[in-house]
Amino acid sequence: MQRDGGKDTIRHLPPLIAAPEELPDLDGSDHPVRAVTRSVAGDEAAWTPAAAAAITERFDELAPDWENRLRPEEFVGLPDACERGLLEPSALCLEVGSRTGFGTVHLAAHFRATVAMDISAGMLALAPPDLAPRVRADGASLPLPDDSVDVVALINMLLFPSEVDRVLRPGGAVLWFNTLGARTPIHLPAEEVAAALPGRWQGIASEALWATWCVLRRAAPDG
Repeated sequence: MQRDGGKDTIRHLPPLIAAPEELPDLDGSDHPVRAVTRSVAGDEAAWTPAAAAAITERFDELAPDWENRLRPEEFVGLPDACERGLLEPSALCLEVGSRTGFGTVHLAAHFRATVAMDISAGMLALAPPDLAPRVRADGASLPLPDDSVDVVALINMLLFPSEVDRVLRPGGAVLWFNTLGARTPIHLPAEEVAAALPGRWQGIASEALWATWCVLRRAAPDG
């Protein structure tokens, strides 16, 4: 199925991993960070130093218990996203918002090289050191040159559109993954992610268990 709003086209594929009938306990649709997610995606100036400091402090506090807050099965759709999203195994992947590495496990298994980046030193300290290089940085100001990575992976992560666009190489892709779909506190539908990124984007989207995912690439110029 295709949904075309005139600017972007998302092709929705049928799920290969069905969702359990039982819903997850968490419903973050009215979580305060949902408003932050939408606000920052629409205007990166909304991400102030105070907001960054507050998020950093919060995730540092959550880090010791993070393994109990998320479950590995919430990430099983990542290989599906990589494969049906046609992400090349030879690519260099930057994972922004890597936390303790639940997603990094799958990304590192798929791509030739993965860099795990997070604003929280507490989260990075608990990530497996042998999966990928770990870098502490703010997603609003990535310490990378322009056009330097093939894939930017954002798993339950805020979207900073101009920074994602800046570091992505021509022909590169954005992988957006929400482990609990619309129930994830940090969530945007595929169409909103595409609309927030500079220029025109097209992609593929689907679901896996409770998760939703999309892989977006810049649309070819008209004509």
